[in-house]
Amino acid sequence: MAVAPLNMVRRVVDYAVSEIPAEKISLGIPNYGYDWPLPYVRGATKATTIGTLEAIRLAIDHGVEIHFDERAMSPYFRYWQYGIQHEVWFEDVRSLQAKFSLVKEYGLSGVGYWQLMRYFRANWLLLEEMFMAERGYP
Repeated sequence: MAVAPLNMVRRVVDYAVSEIPAEKISLGIPNYGYDWPLPYVRGATKATTIGTLEAIRLAIDHGVEIHFDERAMSPYFRYWQYGIQHEVWFEDVRSLQAKFSLVKEYGLSGVGYWQLMRYFRANWLLLEEMFMAERGYP
């Protein structure tokens, strides 16, 4: 499952703005993904946290196609390693743009990141393009 599926994030934002003024809400943005060994067993299966670039490298290294879930607005792929199938969900420019668009749509105060230590340059370029340029920042 996606780290932050847009359809579920939208439901949370819908509820939040019904209780709190939109300008007082910041949307949390995950800067990470999960590599899940399959089959998933609730309470037993543990995922590995990975960054966007790590996820992309993993897909390339295993020669697998990255798919995009239009409902969750999230990229994912599956691969095999040592006889175990894995499913990886992560954030990319498309998924981030969808989340940033929610901020604009609802008039939220901005975004806050969870896990800044995983560098993904395109994230910062998109953030600047969608928010800083329109506010007159250089």
